Amino acid sequence: MYVCVCVFLCMYSGLDGVCVCLCVDGVFVCLCLCLDGVCVLSVSLQVDKNQQSKDSVFFRDGKRRIDFVLSYTDDRAGDNKKQERRKEYEANLQKAGLELETEDKSESEDGKTYFVKIHAPWEVLATYADVLKIKVPFKANDIPNNRDIPMDWLFTPFRLPDRIMNPEPDYFTSSFNKEKIDFFLIDDKETFFPPSVRNRIVYYILARCPYHKPVLEEKDKKGIKRLLNNGTYGAAFPLHDCRYWKPAKDLNSDSERFHLYKHWARFHSFFKEQPLNLIRKYYGEKIGIYFAWLGFYTEMLFFAAVVGVISPFKITSFKDICGEIGGSIVMCPLCDKKCGYWKLNSTCNSSWQSHMFDNVGTVFFAIFMGIWVTLFLEFWKRRQARLEYEWDLVDFEEEQQQLQRRPEYETKCTARRLNTVTQEMEPYLPVTSKCARTFLSGATVLFWIALIIACIIGVIAYRLAVYAAFASIIKDSPTKKIELVGSLITPQLATSVTASCINFIIIMILNLMYERVAIWITDMEIPKTHLEYENKLTVKMFLFQFVNYYSSCFYVAFFKGKFVGYPGDYIYMFGKLRNEECDPGGCLIELTTQLVIVMVGKQVWGNIQEALVPWLMNWWGSRKARNHPESLYSRWEQDHDLQNFGHLGLFYEYLEMVIQFGFITLFVASFPLAPLLALMNNIIEVRVDAWKFTTQFRRPVAAKAHSIGAWQEILNGVAVLSVVTNAFIVSFTSDMIPRLAHLYVYSGNQTMNNYINQSLSVFNISHFQEWNKPDPDENPNWYRDYRNPPGVDQYKHTMRFWHILAAKLAFIIIMEHVVFLVKFFVAWIIPDVPSEVKARIKRERYLVQEYLHNYEVEKLKIQLSRREDDCLCTPMIYPDISRHEVLSECL
Repeated sequence: MYVCVCVFLCMYSGLDGVCVCLCVDGVFVCLCLCLDGVCVLSVSLQVDKNQQSKDSVFFRDGKRRIDFVLSYTDDRAGDNKKQERRKEYEANLQKAGLELETEDKSESEDGKTYFVKIHAPWEVLATYADVLKIKVPFKANDIPNNRDIPMDWLFTPFRLPDRIMNPEPDYFTSSFNKEKIDFFLIDDKETFFPPSVRNRIVYYILARCPYHKPVLEEKDKKGIKRLLNNGTYGAAFPLHDCRYWKPAKDLNSDSERFHLYKHWARFHSFFKEQPLNLIRKYYGEKIGIYFAWLGFYTEMLFFAAVVGVISPFKITSFKDICGEIGGSIVMCPLCDKKCGYWKLNSTCNSSWQSHMFDNVGTVFFAIFMGIWVTLFLEFWKRRQARLEYEWDLVDFEEEQQQLQRRPEYETKCTARRLNTVTQEMEPYLPVTSKCARTFLSGATVLFWIALIIACIIGVIAYRLAVYAAFASIIKDSPTKKIELVGSLITPQLATSVTASCINFIIIMILNLMYERVAIWITDMEIPKTHLEYENKLTVKMFLFQFVNYYSSCFYVAFFKGKFVGYPGDYIYMFGKLRNEECDPGGCLIELTTQLVIVMVGKQVWGNIQEALVPWLMNWWGSRKARNHPESLYSRWEQDHDLQNFGHLGLFYEYLEMVIQFGFITLFVASFPLAPLLALMNNIIEVRVDAWKFTTQFRRPVAAKAHSIGAWQEILNGVAVLSVVTNAFIVSFTSDMIPRLAHLYVYSGNQTMNNYINQSLSVFNISHFQEWNKPDPDENPNWYRDYRNPPGVDQYKHTMRFWHILAAKLAFIIIMEHVVFLVKFFVAWIIPDVPSEVKARIKRERYLVQEYLHNYEVEKLKIQLSRREDDCLCTPMIYPDISRHEVLSECL
């Protein structure tokens, strides 16, 4: 509240007099003593906002910093509950020591929004910094940094200015203790705690402050989250320190948002390093860890992308397929009735495309990726350990925050029981209710997974149904129908591309539904703590996304073409639709097509959605403010018009990257260029996310985190599964093992001559059944399998089939064991924490204890010198030794 009192002489009604005026929040009330009597003059004047910088982050006095802002609109007539809650809540905030200043709705651009600005004075900050064990500096770090990077000059173009990379000096830090305030390096109490720490402390108070009178049965009614959920307040957020495209006019503002936008969020800085220390200082450690992980992941993708580009390309001769041999081989129809006989050379292009990736180099790349995943995870642990040390997270006790009950848990759990530790009655969820909710949750998860599988089956049915149509159109000579690109299109490719596009559309539609379902299920389970809530939601969402995105790829890789039977005895789906066969070039090219469409489509759509949707919503939300002068658009109104960064914001960012991680690891044997596509996407992703945080979202409340949490275990699980899937892809989806078997066992001269003839089997077309027999055209007819020709033991698998099957299984076992042994050896030989960091942590702990000891001794000397004559008791800091011993040591 802004108050001023003035006394002055005035002329009132033409007569002399004296007026005493009181100004309260822009409203002047004057009491005038005139010759004619006494009168009261009330004049309502709005605060001139032109005199207050639009980038101001201070109260009207220009001294007290705005640490948090609450907003609300006029309530409907007769709705007094919200007004009472706000009145009581704000009164309790003031009792807790916070200072409030309210902006009337007449001062807002829409004319109906109130803004409550909150300032935390030094006493409040010091008290809660002690409670939260916030680490603050007490001495400059004098440990020399001996990290020498070889050829460091090569990285100069990628460097940022040191004032951006290291916005704060390096200090030794210790948990704040209000009783030892002179131990810490406090130059200015107003700037000692940075804004990110200040808003974290204020939010801690907001989350625990009650909004009711102290009635026993209502003692659990507290917290800003509940007030936001029931509409008492519309928003609660800390302020950005300036506009993002230019620094603040106020010299007391650091303009960190501007520096982040200039050096980090703009795309032309894509090749620059990220200012992680500034990100951490401005947004907090939790967001800083995310961008550190994303940047490290992108850096590691560079090495995988380089190897992936080099390994697959191999020029292979296709004389057997594309030449006279392929033109003379007539293949059995790929569908009933509508499909005719076709010549092998019609698959020349698809075979060339498939064999470009399906070669020995791809096998080595699959093994390399299994090792790369381990290196990525192990080196990230080391990078994470270094950040923990540099960001004072080594002794961070996350359990204190993890064990805090969620407000929803306290609201929905009506039962109470005695806590044996605190000896207080607390809410709890009965076992019967918990079991019932868990059972219902599991059933719902299974139902939605079944729905995903049903959609995949529907896409498979589409593939089976439309293949005949494409085959009848394209035939052997596709150029008859399509003049420009007809030579590149086969029935298999047309079916695969259209089915992949349909599958992608279904995936994106179901994805929106699954997000709501997963949140609803998790809310229904009523998790007790925030950590439990995030873990449960993470498992459900990843499970849904895993099945949703990867199921179609698993079908093409491991099921398509594996259960088709043989001519005359085909296997049918639903008794009518004949199962799909793989192209003579193999199913690998179809898996590549499916992977590229789903992966690239998801990444492009995700980046467009992440960038475009917030921008459009902010543009629409601030449309009224655009009609007013810029000087009238206050800092809190600017931020209020931005999008809110919810508590699950980082969850979706991690989920997007982990799904991408699955694409480039689980199926990389089919498409070695997947890491390159991921690298290109992530270079954009880093800057898009930075742009969103800097320009489109309100400033999130700073939060601590020393790791990426449950995502670490999910990445480990995907890494292990990727070894198995790639081994099976090389063995059963590609033609690598049959070709190697022919080259080294069956050819006799270690050449690929006659491979095509020996990989095909002959079928007598007279053995077709009448109801699905195609019109006779050419003879003989071939099909892809290792079976005996008509005659003795006709159409039974040959010994070559069993030899190749044994070779495939042996390859899986050998590849898995080799990769797993290398993975375990690499994980064992690379320590999680660098030895240098361990030494620095021990050194810092030793110095902290030493300086604390010296501080206590000096403090004791001062106390004893002042009370040497009248001190008869043993000092409390040394309860186990006598006063004489203390004096002798000190003196």
